[in-house]
Amino acid sequence: MNTQPPFRADHVGSLLRPKELREARLQFKRGEIDAATLQLVEDEAIRNVVRMQQDIGLQGISDGEFRRSSWHMDFLYQLGGVQKVDSNLTVHFHTDKGDVDFTPSGLRVIDKLRLEKCIFGDHFEFLRNAVTRGTPKLTIPSPSMIHYRGGRAAVDTKAYPQMDAFWTDLGAAYADELAELGKRGCTYLQLDDTSLAYLNDPKQRDYVRSIGGDPDAQHRVYIQNINRALSKKPAGMRVCTHLCRGNFRSGWAASGGYDHVAEALFNELNVDGFFLEYDDERSGGFEPLRFVPKGKFVVLGLVTTKRAALERKDDLKRRIEQAARFVPLEQLCLSPQCGFSSTEEGNELTVDEQIAKLRLIVETAREVWG
Repeated sequence: MNTQPPFRADHVGSLLRPKELREARLQFKRGEIDAATLQLVEDEAIRNVVRMQQDIGLQGISDGEFRRSSWHMDFLYQLGGVQKVDSNLTVHFHTDKGDVDFTPSGLRVIDKLRLEKCIFGDHFEFLRNAVTRGTPKLTIPSPSMIHYRGGRAAVDTKAYPQMDAFWTDLGAAYADELAELGKRGCTYLQLDDTSLAYLNDPKQRDYVRSIGGDPDAQHRVYIQNINRALSKKPAGMRVCTHLCRGNFRSGWAASGGYDHVAEALFNELNVDGFFLEYDDERSGGFEPLRFVPKGKFVVLGLVTTKRAALERKDDLKRRIEQAARFVPLEQLCLSPQCGFSSTEEGNELTVDEQIAKLRLIVETAREVWG
C-alpha cells in the first residue's frame, strides 16, 4: 500500500451526516440551540466517523465535512472580498428518478481578494487530534469555484477593472491558506473542482461562452490559477484534486469524458494526484489517461456514491486492468467516484451502505496492490 497520499484505497472526503447531527443543525437554524451546543454534536460525530474510517482500514481520514452545509460555499464565503448575495443560483441535477434543482446562495467579489484568517484551520486541528491511525485529510474547494458560475459578472469592476489582478489575488489568497494549513500540520489536502470536469461537456462550454468566457481556453486559465495557489505549497504537503460532474442528492449536472482537458490537466496542473469520476458511461473511457506523466497518481472513482447497489469486486478489478493499459498500475488507486454527501442532505443511500462501499474499496485495493 502507498505510504503517502493519495492512498491505494482512498475516498473523496464527504460522508453521510448521522441523524443526530442533521437534527442538531436544524435546531440551530431554528434558534433552538446555540453554536457551542451544535459544535459539541459536531465534535462527537466527527470522532465517531474518524473511528469508522480507521476501523475499515482507510489511510486518508477526513472529518466527513460534518461542519459544512456544502462542500464549497462555507469556505468561499470566508474569503476576504467575497459577499454572500440573496439572488440564488439554480443548478439543474439529473437523477434516476427525475430532475432536481439545487439553489444555493450566490456570491459576489466586491473587494480585493485576501485571506483574513486560516479558513478551515480549526476544523483541521480538531481532525488532526482525533486521528490516531492514518493521515488527516482536508478538502477545500478549488479557487476555480469562485469564478465558474458567475464569471466576470460576479466580479465588481470597481474592485477589479482588469481580471488579471483578480486571478493574481485569488491565487495569492489560496497560497496563504495552504501556508497556514501547513503550519498546523496538514500534509494531505484536496482541491475539489467541478469546473475542470464540467468543461468536458459541450453544454457547459456553451454556458461559459454565454457568460463571456472562452470555452476552449477556460480550463487552462483555471489550471494556471490553481498553480498560483500551489506556488508556496509547504514542504511535505501532498495535494490532489477531485474532478466532479455534480453531486447533489444522488444527482449529476454534466457529462463527457476527459478528452477536452486531459492533456493540459495531467501535464500542467502541479498536483500529486487526480481523483476522477469513472462510475458510469457519462465519464467516458480511460483513453485520456495516456497523458498522465510519470510520478502522478490517478485515483479511479469506480465505486458510485449515487446508488446503494454494491459493486462486484471482479468488475472493479477488470476496470482497473483496463485503465492500466493507459497508465501504469503503480500509478493507480481506487476510490468512490465522489463524496457521499457533498451537501448536508446527502445521497440516496444509508450509512451502512456507505460503509459497505468503503470496505469494498479497501479489500479490492489490498488484493490488487498488496
